[in-house]
Amino acid sequence: MSIASLLKSEETAVSEFEAYVCDDQTTQALVPVLNEREWHTSNIKNGGIENAIRTLATATSPRFLVVDLSKSSSAMDDMNALAEVCEPGTMVIAIGQENDIELYRNLIGSGVQEYLVKPVTTDQIRESILAADNAMRLASEPEVELNEDETDKLVAVVGIRGGVGASTVASSCAWILSHDMKRNTGLLDMDIYFGTDALTFDLEPGRGLCDALENPSRIDGLFIERAMVRESENLSILGAEASLNEPTYTDPAAMSHLLSELKHNFSYIVLDLPRNMAAEYPLMLSEADEIILVTDLSLAAARDTIRFLALCKTVAPSATIKILLNKVAGPGMVEVDKKDFEASIERAIDWEIPFDPKLMVQVSRSGKPLPQAAKMSKVVKVLKSICDDVTGNKEDTAKGSIWSKLAPKAKK
Repeated sequence: MSIASLLKSEETAVSEFEAYVCDDQTTQALVPVLNEREWHTSNIKNGGIENAIRTLATATSPRFLVVDLSKSSSAMDDMNALAEVCEPGTMVIAIGQENDIELYRNLIGSGVQEYLVKPVTTDQIRESILAADNAMRLASEPEVELNEDETDKLVAVVGIRGGVGASTVASSCAWILSHDMKRNTGLLDMDIYFGTDALTFDLEPGRGLCDALENPSRIDGLFIERAMVRESENLSILGAEASLNEPTYTDPAAMSHLLSELKHNFSYIVLDLPRNMAAEYPLMLSEADEIILVTDLSLAAARDTIRFLALCKTVAPSATIKILLNKVAGPGMVEVDKKDFEASIERAIDWEIPFDPKLMVQVSRSGKPLPQAAKMSKVVKVLKSICDDVTGNKEDTAKGSIWSKLAPKAKK
C-alpha cells in the first residue's frame, strides 16, 4: 500500500463497499448496483475470500463486504479467519457455488448477512445489500421494550399427510386471531398451485405470491399491501393460483425475505405450509416461532410425524413444536390407537379434534369460515384453545372451562 493511499484512508471515513470475487460474471452482476449507489467499481477486487483476509488484515473494513467462497477449501475456516480481521459492524454477504442448507445455516449462524449461490444476479445482490442496509439501520436505532402482544410471531401449520385438514386449521386459526382476538394477522398459503385458503373466505387469491417469489427485489411494505387480498380489517391473505402449465422455481432467499417483510407488517403470520415444501425448503420452518404438525391416527402418519419432528429439531431448534390430532374417529375406527401413536413418536399429543363430517358439510354449504359458521362446536373450541396458546392468552382458555371456575385450585 502506497503512502498516498495510507493518507487517503486516514482522511476518509469507513469505506462503504468492497467486493472480493473470483469470476467476471459476478463482477458484471455487481457493477449496476455499485453505479446505482454511486460506489466506485474499483472496489471490486479479484481473489475471493483469501485476498479479503490478506487485505483487511492491514486496512479498514468497509460497511458492506462481499466475499467469494468459490475457491475456498474450507468455507467456515476462512469465514472465521475473516471475522478475525474484520471490524465489528461489517455486513458480510457471501457468494459461493455450494448449494447446501447446512452451509447456509452455519454461515448465517456465524454472523454472515446473506449467502448467495452462483450464478448470482444483479437483483439478488441489490436486494441483499438493501437488506443489510436495513439491518444496519435497525441495529443503530435505540432499543424499545415491547409487550409480548406487540411482537411478531410466525406460526407454521404443516399437514403430515394429505387430507388431514391442515389448511382448514390454518385458515380457522387466522380467522380467530383476527376476528375474535383482534390481532393484525396475515395468512400465507404456500400451496402455489392448489391452495384453498383464499377460497375458504370466498376470495380470489390473485398472483400476489407468484409475483413476490419471482421478483424478491420488489418486496417491501407497499408491495405486501398491494399483493395481499384483504378479508377484513385485521386479516389479509397472500396466495396464488399458478398455471399448471408453468412450472415455478422458488428461490429460498426470496422466501426468507418475504417472511421477513410479512413479520414487519403483521403481529401474527399463519403459514400454511405443504409438507413437500417444508421438506424441500426447510428454511421456511427455521423462520417459524411455532410449528403445528397436523396428523391423523394412521400408520403412515406415525412414521412421517417422527420424520418431521426430527427435521424440525434440526432446522428449527428454537421453535415450539406442537402436535394436533385431527379427524379423530371413535374407538376401533383408527389404524393406530392414540396411546400407541404417542409411544411411537415419543411425546404426548397437544390437541385433539374429533371427526365430525356432518358439521364440515354444513360449514361448507354455509359459505362461511368454520369458526364463524360453527362457533359453539367442539371443533372450534379446540381451535380457539390453539390460538390462546399461540398468543399466550391462557386466561381465556380458563374462562371457557367450567372446571376451572368451580375448582381453580384443584390442580395446584
